[in-house]
Amino acid sequence: MASSPSRRRPALILFVVIAAAGCLALGWWQWTRFEAVGGTGQNLGYAFQWPLFAAFVVYAYRRFVQLEDRDPSEDAASTSEVREIPADVLPTRTRSGDQRLDADNPDDEAHQAYNNYLAQLRAGEADRSST
Repeated sequence: MASSPSRRRPALILFVVIAAAGCLALGWWQWTRFEAVGGTGQNLGYAFQWPLFAAFVVYAYRRFVQLEDRDPSEDAASTSEVREIPADVLPTRTRSGDQRLDADNPDDEAHQAYNNYLAQLRAGEADRSST
């Protein structure tokens, strides 16, 4: 249910104001730490970072209100677009259930194919015992 533009949630607005003020206060605190005798570049970085957090809190609230006030008919118009991947885009996959390896039956066709594959890998390896 979308809230009317004249009625915003006072608790959420209060939270945004307190969070933004807290971030700005932490930025100021880091700035004073940077100006102190033992201040480092890390304090300066935090002094610039905290106001960005405050701006993000305000932006996030603004975006929340925009999404809350959006008309549901706009969402229906945007969902009419095709959002499915066409079947011919992806390569076909072989089914793993078609050829199961039966460890108890060494004469099995899949077992023989796997052993041949391992033999090819072994033949392609260089002899590492001399190094």
